[in-house]
Amino acid sequence: MRSDNVTKGVQQAPHRSLMNALGMTEEEKNRPLIGIVNSYNEIVPGHMNLDKITEAVKLGVAMAGGTPVVFPAIAVCDGIAMGHVGMKYSLVTRDLICDSTECMAMAHQFDGLVCIPNCDKNVPGLLMAAARLNIPTIFVSGGPMLAGHLHGRKRSLSSMFEAVGSVAAGTMSLEELQEYEEKVCPTCGSCSGMYTANSMNCLTEALGMGLKGNGTIPAVYSARIQLAKHAGMQIMELVRKDIKPRDIMTKDAFLNALTVDMALGCSTNSMLHLPAIAHEAGVELNMEIANEISSHTPNLCHLAPAGPTYIEDLNEAGGVYAVMNELNKKGLLKTDLMTVTGKTVGENIEACVNRNPEVIRPVENPYSETGGIAVLKGNLAPDTGVVKRSAVVPEMMVHEGPARVFDCEEDAIAAIKGGKIVPGDVVVIRYEGPKGGPGMREMLNPTSAIAGMGLGSSVALITDGRFSGASRGASIGHVSPEAAVGGPIALVEEGDIISINIPENRLDMKVSDEVLAERRAKWQPREPKVTTGYLARYREMVTSGNRGAVLEIKK
Repeated sequence: MRSDNVTKGVQQAPHRSLMNALGMTEEEKNRPLIGIVNSYNEIVPGHMNLDKITEAVKLGVAMAGGTPVVFPAIAVCDGIAMGHVGMKYSLVTRDLICDSTECMAMAHQFDGLVCIPNCDKNVPGLLMAAARLNIPTIFVSGGPMLAGHLHGRKRSLSSMFEAVGSVAAGTMSLEELQEYEEKVCPTCGSCSGMYTANSMNCLTEALGMGLKGNGTIPAVYSARIQLAKHAGMQIMELVRKDIKPRDIMTKDAFLNALTVDMALGCSTNSMLHLPAIAHEAGVELNMEIANEISSHTPNLCHLAPAGPTYIEDLNEAGGVYAVMNELNKKGLLKTDLMTVTGKTVGENIEACVNRNPEVIRPVENPYSETGGIAVLKGNLAPDTGVVKRSAVVPEMMVHEGPARVFDCEEDAIAAIKGGKIVPGDVVVIRYEGPKGGPGMREMLNPTSAIAGMGLGSSVALITDGRFSGASRGASIGHVSPEAAVGGPIALVEEGDIISINIPENRLDMKVSDEVLAERRAKWQPREPKVTTGYLARYREMVTSGNRGAVLEIKK
């Protein structure tokens, strides 16, 4: 066992002495040491129940003959970080989580890991760490929040952000806003729609790294505790059989995950995270593959914010495995792949039927014949521009309009709420990329302001930042190259006509090559917005290429 390096032999007597200080018995020292990465804290609603999940995992590990050892991982609540400098810190925590988990697992020579994430950056950060470390690992998330109930309808966090825009538009009173505030987030858990956290927890199942229900069993259900115990027991099987993450997270597994991504209509952030995880697993995953998979993968789910159903509804309908079973009717999945269950994908999904065709459309009757995410290219986005196609209204699938250009999120929000954006406009927010932000902020506040002002079906938004999974409408993010490195988005001028054609995967500005060349010759790099602290160091790492996984979709 790896842990023999700290528990066996004369040279390890000091190590055992320190374990005695922990109160470990001889029996515990002689069993496999299982690291349990606990992302619990008291500021992230999706993580406030992880202490209970951790205790259940510990019990499962001990019941199956292992010694559980808990250590922490940080977590940022993207909702609380939204709209101020805190959002610049969100994406960068993904790498901090990955790096710190690697440090703990290598320093203490754990035989296996149980990762307990829940929210936006913890899930991909820990999946990156699992791929990098390549020791037996299993995931169990904290589970999704139940939807709120307001005036006979289910609601979620995106409703809250859009309500703020409605107040600015004068269509909602402060009293109504307070009622939303009190009711849209009724329980602990990751926010209740198909936002980034739930997208990544569902894709963990699709990758084969989590047990059935990992992405969908609500946080407050007792079944979530049972799932955690089973994950604790199952890690011991993985250790005994020496089944490692790279045995599971193969190229075909990532193609399966992208296929499920398209069927579920996941967050556009999955296009940032899946390539980063694949990078750590030694798998090349470029965005050309995304459109290829989307072209023949039906979109089967319209979960909030794309539609009126929520993760709890997906769970009742059969969960991720039921979606995979529908896809398998068309032969769209590789089913002979190993998973953490110790069984193949095909064995896992075989008996998982679709219990509600209103939540999971049958493969014969999809919302669309193509997937929920599209990667656009053109003279405005030579590398990538990502849109959640399933959340775009039909009338905005093809759109042309004048650019309204802003060099930061705050200026754009002021213009939107000030009534300066009108139907037909294309809001362009730039210098918000990994280097330019720095930190690549989410643009949920601007998209919510657009929706709240009643412009969601007539105004588009383009950015070199990224979009929350809670965003809806013609919101195109991850535009690269970003403005800070002189990408074409830096050359857009007020009034330029922007052409969006999602069915044809195009994003262009109607400006001649000669004019663009003239603008490029005059373009000057901007002074960094942040010159001290971790964000400054992060920008340097991104610029030098030391964060290759972050930049993977830019290539």
